[in-house]
Amino acid sequence: MRRGEGHAALMDGVYRGQRHIYDLTRKYYLLGRDRLIDELTPPVGGRVLEIGCGTGRNLIAAARCWPGARFYGIDISEEMLKSARASIARAGLSKRISVAAGDATDFDPNALFRIDGFDRIFQSYTLSMIPDWQRAMREAMRHLSANGSLHIVDFGQQEDLPGWWRAVLLGWLARFHVEPRAMLIEAGREVANDIGGKMSVARLHRGYAWSLRIDRRSPR
Repeated sequence: MRRGEGHAALMDGVYRGQRHIYDLTRKYYLLGRDRLIDELTPPVGGRVLEIGCGTGRNLIAAARCWPGARFYGIDISEEMLKSARASIARAGLSKRISVAAGDATDFDPNALFRIDGFDRIFQSYTLSMIPDWQRAMREAMRHLSANGSLHIVDFGQQEDLPGWWRAVLLGWLARFHVEPRAMLIEAGREVANDIGGKMSVARLHRGYAWSLRIDRRSPR
């Protein structure tokens, strides 16, 4: 079995039916996504990749927010990509957004999109669903251009919320194979240090979500 095939089959099984109602139901608890999009600030003519693009909701919002950039998305689930392609076409953005099947832990932008890298990459509520999530972070950094940045938003540890809330939320998320990464901030710092970059962190909604930005600095 090739890398990611088992996870791809799992995600297809999870989303085969859910993809039809995914955006309607997730908007109430995938907090911080639009904040991330507002902070992307890609250069004019820049290339932006979403890893784990799902239904294409974020790519469409980002393309509308930043009309001077070109957008790309990968997802391991072909079922989700069916919804993404249909939504992108309905939005009239097929010329500015391209999506393809890809594994977050091992992908080749040249093979998928015939480009070498990206000015911005973002991962929105995907690391909590990727088994080898630290590898996925490093793979993203590998495909950033000089002075590019990686933007992440995902579940935090609910650190300033009641204990009963945390227990209920984590139990419910586990039903969908979602596991908030307690070491996400530490892993981000390690990635930033390895490349001589800089990381900033924001804890949103009393720790409900964490937002990370890792900037790659061009060599002097």
